[in-house]
Amino acid sequence: TGSSDPYCIVKIDDETIIRTATVWKTLSPFWGEEYEVHLQPTFHSVSIYVMDEDALSRDDVIGKVCITRDMLAEHPKGYSGWVSLSEVDPDEEVQGEIHLQVEVLGSQGSRRLRCTVLEAR
Repeated sequence: TGSSDPYCIVKIDDETIIRTATVWKTLSPFWGEEYEVHLQPTFHSVSIYVMDEDALSRDDVIGKVCITRDMLAEHPKGYSGWVSLSEVDPDEEVQGEIHLQVEVLGSQGSRRLRCTVLEAR
């Protein structure tokens, strides 16, 4: 139909912690949702999966973005920019990107990670 019914799932080290609302019939979703979660100091990655809700069958994975500890080490003051979605299923073509802003807040003793999905396309 030329549109999707996207939502996001956020996982920390493969554990689902957030599911956003579905934005119906769009290729440029806006969620306007904020979440705060506890991130263990030993975490390896935060993954954002972009899904397409399907009422008649299993939801499709459009793609994902992964923020790793190494990426944060490379950008100690944070990162902002468009990140291309990567495939989850190697047999599926992936198109799309997320405008992401990642900030490391606080001091060494009490650091926090703020990850903002500004928009997607």
